[in-house]
Amino acid sequence: MQPAPAGSLLTFLSQVPDPRGRQGRRHSLEAMLASVVCAMLQGARGYSAITQWIHDQDVELWHALGFTRRPPKLGAFRKLLMALSPAHFERALTDWVHGCLKSSDTDQPLESVALDGKTLCGTLQPLARAVHLLGLLVQRTGCVLSQSRGDVKTNEHKGALEILKTLVLEGRVITGDAIFCQRELCEEVRGRGGHYFFVVKDNQPALKEAIAAEFKAAFSPYHRTTASVASGCG
Repeated sequence: MQPAPAGSLLTFLSQVPDPRGRQGRRHSLEAMLASVVCAMLQGARGYSAITQWIHDQDVELWHALGFTRRPPKLGAFRKLLMALSPAHFERALTDWVHGCLKSSDTDQPLESVALDGKTLCGTLQPLARAVHLLGLLVQRTGCVLSQSRGDVKTNEHKGALEILKTLVLEGRVITGDAIFCQRELCEEVRGRGGHYFFVVKDNQPALKEAIAAEFKAAFSPYHRTTASVASGCG
């Protein structure tokens, strides 16, 4: 087999520590993790779907991913992913995505990155909250650049300050909803050379009115009559 070229997915996945013992490693870690990534990019969700996806592929693809024999069954994928370090796996994928974005050709002057939080389905426990993730997603490609787990949905703007530190903001515009329309967050984006576009709708009337007031013309003696009438109607 040909070795994985520098900058390929397999190269980045090889940097993830293998949690398995030395005995009984029938398949390379990179091959199994690459199968997980490719299967999920194709819409697979869960151990069974990932296993079915890789077993439905041609032998040529098995070899391209690094398998030297028939891919493992569901139990092997499940045990690996349960023991794997999520932080190392995510770091490898983030570095790979950054490399792909740098090599892509685009005429857009600014890259739009969406900042959003989502609660994961099926994670609600009797004595614990459902898992809530805050992520940064490149709108042009759909790639997730970074994500972190948030304790409470109402604290998303606090978590956003930390997650933005993992991203180069220069040349990018951060988009989001009204919950991110916070002074300290906006100052963080602008202070690091980025731009922001946060949408405030009618369900935030006080905030929307405060923002609109910033764009109104200042008091002028030429508008005394209008101003007095408006004051009287208040």
